[in-house]
Parts: sequence; C-alpha cells; structure tokens
Amino acid sequence: MILVYDTAVERNPKVLKTCRKYLHWTQRSVFQGELSTAQFRALMAALKTTIDPDYDSIVTYAARSPDMIESSTLGVDLGGPGDIL
Repeated sequence: MILVYDTAVERNPKVLKTCRKYLHWTQRSVFQGELSTAQFRALMAALKTTIDPDYDSIVTYAARSPDMIESSTLGVDLGGPGDIL
C-alpha cells in the first residue's frame, strides 16, 4: 500500500500521526507498507474523522504483489528504514 496525502497545514500533524500507526513514513506526505483489509479499513476510518473532505485529499495505491514494485530515489532519501514493498 502506498498512501499520499495533501491536507491543510493545521491537520497535517494528526494525519501524520495516524498514518504512522499503520504505515512507514517514506517522504514528507508519503507512506508505504503492507496492510490487512482490517488495518486498511481502520486507517481509512481514522483518517475520515481527521480530514476535511471538502479540502483535503488522501490517495492510496494498492499493489497486488511486492515483487511487482520497483522504486528508486533521486536526491535525499527521506523517511523510514528503506524499501518495504
């Protein structure tokens, strides 16, 4: 799972904290990791109560297999412990 968010600055800390409970921080507003269906539902429910759906945006990308994802970094390698997908 890859999650990307764009929220108002006053909601960023809450969204960041919520996402860190479920996923690894990769870049400023990007997270990645493996989630079960139940974990994904819990994450989305928590975020739904945090964001303003008329202003904020959260996009998720689901991968069917970790073997089918290739990533590379240009510039500073921010975030978590490395590739987890």
